Amino acid sequence: MAYVRRIIDDELDELFPEIPAIAVDGPKAVGKTTTAEQRVLGLLKLDSRANRTVIEADPELVRNRPRPLLIDEWQKVPEVWDVVRRIADEDRTGGQFLLVGSATPAPGAVAHSGAGRVGRLRMRPMTLWERGVAAPAVSLASLLAGERPAIEGACELKLDGYAHEILASGFPGLRGLTQRALRFQLDSYLQNAVDRDVPEQGLAVRKPESMLAWLRAYAAATATTASYSSLLDAATPGHAEKPARSTSIAYRDVLTQLWLLDPVPAWAPAGSPLTRLGQAPKHHLADPALAARLLGASIGSLLDGEGTPVGPQAGTLLGHLFESLVTLCVRVPAQAAGAAVGHLRTRNGDHEVDLVLVRDDGRVLAIEVKLATTIEDRDVTHLRWLADQLGTTLLDAVVVSAGPLAYRRPDGIAVVPLGLLAP
Repeated sequence: MAYVRRIIDDELDELFPEIPAIAVDGPKAVGKTTTAEQRVLGLLKLDSRANRTVIEADPELVRNRPRPLLIDEWQKVPEVWDVVRRIADEDRTGGQFLLVGSATPAPGAVAHSGAGRVGRLRMRPMTLWERGVAAPAVSLASLLAGERPAIEGACELKLDGYAHEILASGFPGLRGLTQRALRFQLDSYLQNAVDRDVPEQGLAVRKPESMLAWLRAYAAATATTASYSSLLDAATPGHAEKPARSTSIAYRDVLTQLWLLDPVPAWAPAGSPLTRLGQAPKHHLADPALAARLLGASIGSLLDGEGTPVGPQAGTLLGHLFESLVTLCVRVPAQAAGAAVGHLRTRNGDHEVDLVLVRDDGRVLAIEVKLATTIEDRDVTHLRWLADQLGTTLLDAVVVSAGPLAYRRPDGIAVVPLGLLAP
């Protein structure tokens, strides 16, 4: 099959010729190896026992491999990181190494961070644009550029189409499977993560079902700032004796190392008039399909409004999973445009903005997510409040909706159906 370009390809095209080594991070099955293979001459797969045995014995043998060299699953022999870092110190020529890993090594396994020598890029599941199901009409890059472009276009995707894409997954290898095969593969992905990948990270899980229950609670808290104690309570309903809080933190840390958790951090603006902002992250799994599968969601149950999210933010399960899909579709092109992504929520919860994209110069693009097909004045209350707070620091304000049309409201706020959002 012909290779389908991803948004991260544009980043690699721009950066790799100038950077000696780049590590591409992300969960298993996201497409890291296939993407990296498009731009290398040599390949070293460290998930092969034979290769791993040789490199463990002498990591310096990496120097003899043809370059550009792809080192796949490098974290299985963490010493290669330090070898690559030293080579980058000796020779700053760009385009020498791509390191691909589906986990972060345990603390202390790598002697040096590689800062200034090894670049890091996060690879996420496919956006709607990458899946080929969107009809792009509005560019996120143009919004981030502060151009305030004309907003127009009609979107054919409806609620059932978005529900389908939530369940269908952005993992390339799962696209096109029958419903039964897709459910089987998602179940296997999650079970293998708990049974095999977590122990490989050094965490002994005596009761795998307990970790899966915690993951279900995390999935139910998608797009909320629910506390980890709330997640633990939701994972162990009716249990008089709860596991220690440290257990919940251990689950969080190891699943983050495996790139399965992808929370959106709270925005902490420097030199801003905004005060008393919450610090809790918004919870998201790497792929909304994983959350949906953990919760046993179907197109019918999502459209019928079934499912109660955990956490302080109200709404239906479909609304929360739709926000997770929007978050994925925004974070990927935002990274390519060099913007950081956070969220805003005041401590008392009276104001919140779902996504805040921040350029290097501190200027901001604010995005609210609404499952509604019609956007009313009450839906833009928080965006108007933020505009009053930030003044000219605000580049633009956008509502990403499930509606049919893209347009600018009389107050200047853009309304963009998710299916029309492009890089």
